[in-house]
Amino acid sequence: MSTDAAVPAPEIHTIHNADHAALAELPWHLPLAEWPQTLVGGLPRGISRHVVRYVEIGDEVLAIKETDDAQALREFDILGALGNLDVPLVEPRASVGGRRTESGEKLKGALITAYLEFSLPYRALFSRDLAEDTGGRLVDALAVLLVRLHLVGFYWGDVSLSNTLFRRDADAYAAYVVDAETGELHDQLSDGQRNMDLRIARMNIAGDFLDLQAAGLVAPETDPLAAGERLCESYNALWAELTRVEEFSVNERWRIDERIRRLNDLGFDLGELTVTTDLDGISLLVSPKVVEPNHHSRRLLRLTGIGANENQARAMLNDLDSFRSAPEIAEFDELDESQAARHWLEEVYKPLIQAIPENLTRKLEPGQIFYEFAEHRRTMARARQRDIPTMEAIAYFIVDYLANLPDEIRYVDSEKF
Repeated sequence: MSTDAAVPAPEIHTIHNADHAALAELPWHLPLAEWPQTLVGGLPRGISRHVVRYVEIGDEVLAIKETDDAQALREFDILGALGNLDVPLVEPRASVGGRRTESGEKLKGALITAYLEFSLPYRALFSRDLAEDTGGRLVDALAVLLVRLHLVGFYWGDVSLSNTLFRRDADAYAAYVVDAETGELHDQLSDGQRNMDLRIARMNIAGDFLDLQAAGLVAPETDPLAAGERLCESYNALWAELTRVEEFSVNERWRIDERIRRLNDLGFDLGELTVTTDLDGISLLVSPKVVEPNHHSRRLLRLTGIGANENQARAMLNDLDSFRSAPEIAEFDELDESQAARHWLEEVYKPLIQAIPENLTRKLEPGQIFYEFAEHRRTMARARQRDIPTMEAIAYFIVDYLANLPDEIRYVDSEKF
C-alpha cells in the first residue's frame, strides 16, 4: 500500500534476507496502534511496555515493536551480533527510523523481528499447559539461556519470563531472547555484572509469578520468590560446571575425560581447554576456555541431517542407539554409527514424519513430534506388554494423540488488539 508522496519515506535498515520492498509498503505514516485490522494479526504476546503488532509478508510472519529510532537500531544491531554468536533468539529483520505522519508529525521508530514458529510466551503456556512443574521447567530453561548469554559476554539487564519465548524441547523447554533493548555486549562479563543480572532476574521472575497468580493461572499458595531462587540455583550450578577450574594429580588425567563427559551430558562441548602443570610437576590445573552448547544437536545433525533442539536431539540419539542394539537387527552391530543412522532414518524417522497428514503438521515441530511419538510408543508397549511395530505405533499415535493437540506453529491468541 502506498502513502502520500509528500510524506518522507522512512529509513529502513534490513538484513540480507528481509524483503525491503514489501516492508517499505507498510503504512509507516500511521502509529502502530492504528494499523488496520486487515493488516495485523493476533498472536500471543508477553507483557510489553511497547506497542507490538504482527504482519505477514510472503511466507513469514514478522513482529513489529514500536520504539525510539536510536533504540530500534541499537537493538537490531545487538540481536544481529548475538545471532552471529549462536545465541537462541528471535531473528532481526529490520529497524525503521525517520517515520512521520501525513501532516509531518514525528513518529516512533520500529524494530522488526521474525516470528519464532512453535514458540509461546510464558502466560500462554500456563493458560493451556498445566503439566507438572511447568513453571520450574520454564525457569530452568531461562537459567540455561542466561548462562549462554553470559558466556558470550552479554549483560541482559532485564532478565524475565516476559522477555523470553519458549519452545518445547522433549520434556523440557528451550528459551529464546525476545527483548534485548537493555542489553550490553562485552568481551567478557565481570562477576558483578553477572550477579546484577541474577538479582534482576530474581525480582522480575517473582513479578512474573505474581502476575500469573493475579490471573488465576497458578495456585494461590505458589511462592513467587521460590521461582527466582530456583533460577539462581540452576544458573550457579551450570555456570560452575562449565567454568570451574579443577586441580588434578598428574596421574589423574582420566578425570579430564570425566569432566568432558559431564559437560556433554549437560548438552555442551569443550571447545578449548587449558591444562597447566605446577612448578613441581605434581598437579594439573584444568580450566575450560571455550564451551560450546548444543552437543547433542550438532551430533544428530552430523549423523542424520536433522535439525532439532538439544533435548529432542538427545531423545532421537537414544532411540537410534536402541534401534541399533535391537536383537532382530543385530547385523547393525557391524555398521558404524553413520551407517546405522541412515538405516534409522529410513526405517523409523522418515516413516513417522511422512505419515503425518498435512493438516496435522502445524501441531508440533518435527523434533517434538518424534519425541512425543517415542513416549507414546513406550506407553503403548507397557500397557500391552509387547513391542509395538513402527507402523502400528505411528497409526495409533496420529489418531489417539497428535490429532487432539492444538496447533502451535503460530498459536493465535483469542484477545483482540
